[in-house]
Amino acid sequence: MLATPIYAQTVPAGGPRSYLGFDSNEYPGDGSLGELRKTFAFAGYWLNAPPGADTNPWLGKRATLAARDFGFLVLYNGRLEAELKRTPSPRRLGEQDADRATTTAAHEGFPRGTVIFLDQEEGGRLLDQQMDYVQAWIARVINNGFRAGVYCSGIPVKDGKDKTITTAEHIREEAHSTEVAFFVYNDACPPSPGCAYRAPAPAASGTPFAAVWQFAQSPRRKEYTARCAATYSKDGNCHPATGASAAISGALFDLDSATSPDPSDGR
Repeated sequence: MLATPIYAQTVPAGGPRSYLGFDSNEYPGDGSLGELRKTFAFAGYWLNAPPGADTNPWLGKRATLAARDFGFLVLYNGRLEAELKRTPSPRRLGEQDADRATTTAAHEGFPRGTVIFLDQEEGGRLLDQQMDYVQAWIARVINNGFRAGVYCSGIPVKDGKDKTITTAEHIREEAHSTEVAFFVYNDACPPSPGCAYRAPAPAASGTPFAAVWQFAQSPRRKEYTARCAATYSKDGNCHPATGASAAISGALFDLDSATSPDPSDGR
């Protein structure tokens, strides 16, 4: 087993250890994993086509990543609001997607009990159709012997007079389950350090119950990142750290921190 890379973890004085990971729509290539493992403790692993993609290049790569001692952040791309408004039963669709997610996870070699994070891209307070879908997905994943997680916004938005809410808070309130793990995105600077290759504590995201924090996205969202723009590349993306080989220097990454080097317990 490889030693944990020095750049993949941060140990604040008196606080828990945090680990650095990445997620990307594109698989970086088998030959890049050794170099990436020097920086990252875990990698996002898609079970279906990532957002905006037609194919999924991650399928079949679990054993290759595990051989390099990567931890896993297992992801399933969920449905957008427009699609859920058209379906006769968002709840039934949530159950069907949960079945697809757990079947694929098992086929890929992930053990029962692995946390699968549902990618909920749209932020703010969810519509009834969205919440029905998410609740059904969570319940079915748990019933199928896996653990449920949700990737969602941790950015506060207005929710009535003098009130704000985050998607993570809304889902947690409505899920009625302490078993759900949360992977929140909040690339606003602050609290995000921007495209900085260190692992801030997930609780520093503004969501104290977050297990994983996506603190930098590619491409950079200008409305949130003006104060940390200098940490991103000139093209507005988050590329591998300086010194990376030419093979991966052009890759686009989202940066994540977690309280575990294997946030999905997928090894």
